[in-house]
Amino acid sequence: MKTLFIALAAALFATSALAATPDCLALAKEKKLAGAAEASFVRKCVRDGCETTAAEKKLAGAAKTSFGTKCLADGLQGFCAEQADTKKLAGAARNSFMKKCQTGK
Repeated sequence: MKTLFIALAAALFATSALAATPDCLALAKEKKLAGAAEASFVRKCVRDGCETTAAEKKLAGAAKTSFGTKCLADGLQGFCAEQADTKKLAGAARNSFMKKCQTGK
């Protein structure tokens, strides 16, 4: 039973996290945002998409928290990678930057 729940949760996270957020970076570019304004906009856009998806799936408690964390990280992956490329980061510096960027810390 526990294995079934874990498999179901993993499938749920994988399919909906990316579905909620792909337009955020495009919207920021369309609005010609840059720097902190772009980062703030993209984070809020991704977060809103994740919250909407969690509500549609009627998630609550730990499942909602776990989903939100994974969804936000997945949704920000493209944005963070673009920022790391712009800064010409590689190796450990890139990994550290990506982790901080995706978690918002």
